[in-house]
Amino acid sequence: MTRCAVYGTGSWGTTFAMVLADAGCEVTLWGRRAALVDAINNGRTNPDYLPGVELPASVRATTDPAEAARGAEFTVLAVPSQTLRGNLAEWAPLLPADTILVSLMKGVELGTAKRMSEVIEEVAKAPAERVAVLTGPNLAKEVAARQPAAAVVACADESVARRLQAACHTSYFRPYTNTDVVGCELGGAVKNVIALAVGIATGMGLGDNAKASLITRGLAETTRLGLAMGADAHTFAGLAGMGDLVATCSSPLSRNNTFGTNLGRGMTLEETIAVTKQTAEGVKSCESVLDLARRHGVDMPLTETVVGIVHEGKPPMVALKELMSRSAKSERH
Repeated sequence: MTRCAVYGTGSWGTTFAMVLADAGCEVTLWGRRAALVDAINNGRTNPDYLPGVELPASVRATTDPAEAARGAEFTVLAVPSQTLRGNLAEWAPLLPADTILVSLMKGVELGTAKRMSEVIEEVAKAPAERVAVLTGPNLAKEVAARQPAAAVVACADESVARRLQAACHTSYFRPYTNTDVVGCELGGAVKNVIALAVGIATGMGLGDNAKASLITRGLAETTRLGLAMGADAHTFAGLAGMGDLVATCSSPLSRNNTFGTNLGRGMTLEETIAVTKQTAEGVKSCESVLDLARRHGVDMPLTETVVGIVHEGKPPMVALKELMSRSAKSERH
């Protein structure tokens, strides 16, 4: 039986642990809080993030990172993206030398503008061939309810991607392989920023035309950045690009969409953070995505607008007027 470690007991980490178990793996979840670990082991549920969802018997939890790592063929990282570096520095010495490191995170690191796989390679001193990414339209609550979903598993080594594909393929969760790690990660990170923009539009009472325009132009700027970084344009038309973007921008289950909606309704950043129970990755990543774009000389006006609203206090209506008054151009740009 394939052994897997999942570091992070949030909604997506716990859900993916369930997927792995349903696919026939033995899974150890690492969590920081003893009370939550006990609830998972004794009650077979995660009451904080997935109340009412019964976890398979082959999922157990621990607060000991070394215990979680023991014998793991796959080590899955499911922590907030801005905490990855510090956490992984602590865990890396404990991990098996040949374990495959799998990122579930959809963000870009502040300060370095590095993708999560790059942070993993650097901190764990792992070659790209041992680092994989799982992404796509995977709203945790729907997957936890075992509703049909598809995903992408990406790795520079296609044989590793196929191994991960087999480890998480179930009757309701269908993973596809890809070797375009850059494109898959960018699709997952930037869609959170565009979801904030769509949520803000919803909160402002704007219509479906406006939201469809934001989604489409958001995909265009994601693709521009991806091409500048060597990604495959086809990736952005797939599950990691359009698929994830549509799900995140259209569902009330999306944290980023909901966060943006509250901002659009007039709540301050502090008020919105206070009512948000889980991490909305786009709130911090919008700054690092914009940093990444500027490093590559790519124009990303929607991302810039989101940064202006979220971090610079620009009123959404003012930002909208500025966006709409930009000079006309070809759709190809």
